[in-house]
Amino acid sequence: MHDAPVILGIHGLANKPPREEKQTWWRQAIEEGLRRNLGRAPPDVPFEFVYWADLRYDAPLRSERNREPYVPDRGRGPFPSPNGTPPGPTVTDRFYRILEWMQEKTGSLALDDAFIEYRLDDLWGYHKDAAFRADARDRLRAVLERHAGRRLLLAAHSMGGLIAYDVLRLAERQGPLPRVAHFFTLGSPLGLAEIKHRLAAEHGDLRVPAAVARWTNLGDRDDVATVGADLAESYAPNADGVGVVDCPVINGYRRPRGGRNRHKSYGYLRTPEFSRGVAEFLDRAPAPQDAEADAPA
Repeated sequence: MHDAPVILGIHGLANKPPREEKQTWWRQAIEEGLRRNLGRAPPDVPFEFVYWADLRYDAPLRSERNREPYVPDRGRGPFPSPNGTPPGPTVTDRFYRILEWMQEKTGSLALDDAFIEYRLDDLWGYHKDAAFRADARDRLRAVLERHAGRRLLLAAHSMGGLIAYDVLRLAERQGPLPRVAHFFTLGSPLGLAEIKHRLAAEHGDLRVPAAVARWTNLGDRDDVATVGADLAESYAPNADGVGVVDCPVINGYRRPRGGRNRHKSYGYLRTPEFSRGVAEFLDRAPAPQDAEADAPA
């Protein structure tokens, strides 16, 4: 069916478990969130995972070395969500905003560049290694082309959001132009000054890609990857008036031994905010013009 929905996911930085295992864990995290937050049964909907870790690493992460696998949360009921006034910036966030302001005033991005090089190695490699950058983009581009004509929800975690943004902006010039009903960025580094500088240099401006009908940026204020300006402050609306909606969330992921990781993909995929977006996407009925387009001539 032309309007049949499909959920696409693309992972973030660092080495990963084997593709099939990682894809299964993403699906399970999404399904757990829907059950806990909305009382919904797991959706019978196609889910496809875009895996690029093998482009940077010789072998997948072995289970005995994986400190942060997906494990169902021990609690019951909905996962936590910010109550009342959204939480303000953390000390780390405030420090980075001051640093970003200083860099923009002086025109120097040296400190931000160093942060990316030494804390976010794959992001550094993405910008320095043209072959890796092209191959990573091709992985996502091929999946988008394969699902051309279908309603798409694209969930991009961490560096996956950078790859997705580049692919969607390049499609405006290179084609074909996909249509993304809902673009979710989860723990996105797109607010980092150096990332924005490089994106503007390649694409000419910072704005919502033309293919995107809705963009929601989920960020935990204690996730170091989300420090810097909110995306709505940096990325202008597209020609259709679609802007970024920054949505504070609580990433409640815990390692099997109890430690927290506010950046982990599974925590973002289980948030009530993401669950509601998935449910709205799945519940959307085809518009009359879509039905007419699908009808036989």
